[in-house]
Amino acid sequence: MLVLPIFCTGPELPILEKRNWLIHLHYIRKDYDACKIAIKEQLQESHGMCEYAVYVQALIFRLEGKIQESLELFQTCAILSPQSTDNLKQVARSLFLLGKHKAAIEVYSDAAELNKKDWEIFHNLGVCYMYLRHFNKAKDQLNAALELSRHDLTYVTLGKIHLLEGNTEKAVEVYKKAVEFSPENTELLTTLGLLYLQLGIFQKAFEHLGNALMYDPSNYKAILAAGSMMQMHGDFDVALTKYRVVACAAPESPPLWNNIGMCFFGKKKYVAVGISCTLPSPL
Repeated sequence: MLVLPIFCTGPELPILEKRNWLIHLHYIRKDYDACKIAIKEQLQESHGMCEYAVYVQALIFRLEGKIQESLELFQTCAILSPQSTDNLKQVARSLFLLGKHKAAIEVYSDAAELNKKDWEIFHNLGVCYMYLRHFNKAKDQLNAALELSRHDLTYVTLGKIHLLEGNTEKAVEVYKKAVEFSPENTELLTTLGLLYLQLGIFQKAFEHLGNALMYDPSNYKAILAAGSMMQMHGDFDVALTKYRVVACAAPESPPLWNNIGMCFFGKKKYVAVGISCTLPSPL
């Protein structure tokens, strides 16, 4: 759940904050219409100077897809409280959502100067650099984020960069550390299993895919990968059994129907191959 900061401007100007509690309550209850009414009343009484009301209005605009409007309001918050790291992070986030990655980097860098212990700032800097394909800078920022606090998302992003660089072995190292940190994260286990499969290290691939399925038996990505391994070893019937499960969860998956077709090809059922390669149908 998003925890909103309750901005206060001091006891000498209580009018600027007297509805903060009500705005906060409506927002966390997702009663955005009532929240907008409270915000409007607060801003009218404070002549637009209530930072918290502006901040929450910006959050609502972002939820509604009005990213440019949210950016302008977060910039207003940053002017009202220029030393607020959170305001700068929100400005940078809106810039990122608008695809203005260079501008987002500038604002995140300003935020990092105010708070050098916030892992999220360094993580987001890494993401921005990744989108600009400045991979070395991205890796530096992501590693800095991991030194401050270990998070699955940072590991995943760092691994993705190594894959974009074509360095599968380095990506495996990153995902191994991620799995050590979050041994029950099925997405991490599945991805690591798929990477081992890509490298032809079938025993470790089977081990990690099996662990993923142990924690989440319905994980269709892991099931599909396990089926692929069975298929590669000529166990077409076992693979098709796995694919039946995947067909229920992801009936429009092209890799699924391609694999099914290849299984039927391996079984020399050529008519079934043609069916599976055109329109998905029950096995």
